[in-house]
Amino acid sequence: MTASAAVGIDLGSATAKAVCVDASGELVWHAIEPTEPRIEEQAVRLLARAREAAGSDGLVCVATGYGRKLTPGADKVVTEITCHAKGVFRSLGLAGTLVDIGGQDSKVIAIGPKGNVTNFAMNDKCAAGTGRFLEVSAARLGIPIGDLGATALSADGEVSISSTCTVFAESEIISLLARGQPVAHIVRGLIRSLVSRVTALAKSVQPKAPIMLSGGVARCEAVQRFLGEALGHEVLLPDQPQLMGAYGAALIAMGEP
Repeated sequence: MTASAAVGIDLGSATAKAVCVDASGELVWHAIEPTEPRIEEQAVRLLARAREAAGSDGLVCVATGYGRKLTPGADKVVTEITCHAKGVFRSLGLAGTLVDIGGQDSKVIAIGPKGNVTNFAMNDKCAAGTGRFLEVSAARLGIPIGDLGATALSADGEVSISSTCTVFAESEIISLLARGQPVAHIVRGLIRSLVSRVTALAKSVQPKAPIMLSGGVARCEAVQRFLGEALGHEVLLPDQPQLMGAYGAALIAMGEP
């Protein structure tokens, strides 16, 4: 018997996402929250909200993300690599290369013609090349993180950021500001630096077009543009890039192979 709805929960290091899909696999409800220290309690609350939104207590739930094993009530746990591939493939209907830039890690996933993962590479050892890099930089520059993309694209120049470490980059920002470098030029250089790290990771899996982007950092339009320039292909985004892990988890919960 086909379920009428299912839930996917993605407990990331920076944000917790939950989605509910209907019997056809369409996303019908979602929630995004900053990840809390008591992640198990947050997972229970998100699952309850999803089931309330669907009007059913018996929904199958699949959990993913770094906190997937800390999700009471989950019927199954699946890696975020599989879930992101599943979610993006369903959203865009394309095989190719997915770049997922999250809060504390970045992943490059080769997606096959049926939405299966054929290869991947992951950076989870260093914050450079992740959302944390932009978060720390934005705070140091006094710019809302949501304004970084527009600021970078409006810049008429660019300052090269040589540091490949988030901590050292923060020190470099302080030095550049003290020397009177325009903030917009620094921001453009910071995003270019992040993209260069992600590009190197992508090339390790021999990326093939189309190039797709998911994760919270995908909302930064400068990242999308600079990544496309670096890889030589247009970069495509699903409608809800930050939800792709949870969406893929929900599709798996619904029974999609």
